[in-house]
Amino acid sequence: MSTILETQAEASTARRALQRVKEHLSARSFLAAGQWAVTLLICAFLIVPVVMSILAGLTVNYFRGVSSGLTLRWLGEVWTQYHGSVFLSLEIAVATLAITLVIGVPAGYALARSKTRASRIVEELLVLPIALPGLASALALLVLYGGFTAFRTSAMFIVVGHVLFTLPFMVRAVAAVASSADLRTLEEGAASLGATFRQRFVTIVLPNVRPGIVAGALAVLTLSIGEFNLTWMLHTPDTKTLPVGLADTYASLRIEIGSAYTILFFLMTMPLLVAMQWLGVDATGQRRAGAKKRKPPRAS
Repeated sequence: MSTILETQAEASTARRALQRVKEHLSARSFLAAGQWAVTLLICAFLIVPVVMSILAGLTVNYFRGVSSGLTLRWLGEVWTQYHGSVFLSLEIAVATLAITLVIGVPAGYALARSKTRASRIVEELLVLPIALPGLASALALLVLYGGFTAFRTSAMFIVVGHVLFTLPFMVRAVAAVASSADLRTLEEGAASLGATFRQRFVTIVLPNVRPGIVAGALAVLTLSIGEFNLTWMLHTPDTKTLPVGLADTYASLRIEIGSAYTILFFLMTMPLLVAMQWLGVDATGQRRAGAKKRKPPRAS
């Protein structure tokens, strides 16, 4: 009899445990479903307006919708009127990237190596242009350099503004990677073998901070191409960039033209974003592979 009672008790305990497991799995499934629902709603909230804008730029009449038919007429008109802005924006973005690479990579490395109060003050001063409104930074540039007519009316004037705005993103990205990587040990080892500072910087520092450089370059390019507030105040009729042209189309032309301009903007930036993201993933993978190769063997 006692054996039967023990068996029944064990069976009852097993059933309760199984019930608790089912309830736990059910709760987790419900939580996962809720997370997916929230994620899909956020994606829809972000993507649907873009899709609607693209459709508006491809329809014959925006107010009649897709039923009015699809056309590439508006894209043709936008390209005819604003293709100069496309190339100008690319030139300004590339020039901005080149300058921020030359200045930002060494600056980020130096800030990561230095732990003094002065380096922290310099780092905070670099971030200052981000804290200020773009119009305020543009006004400061106009007050300082507005008297130099040739410089004021050139695209380099906008490049200077973009460098001031985007440089902190490059410096912060490089400094973050340089701080986390064990560069000091690697450099000391190379120095003990007779490597000069230039050799150490090129062969050790740059390969190890490559993920930060790629992340900073992505930020610089996208911010430079899409920057409006600062550019709107610095531009002239001969130096009109993509965001400024986009604002003009929405303010003075048909909504189909503005939407077609958005498509042009999208087609120009998306391949760039995908390429830079691919480079970032590739750089991170190579860095991890290199770390695994340098991992010392376990003692047997």
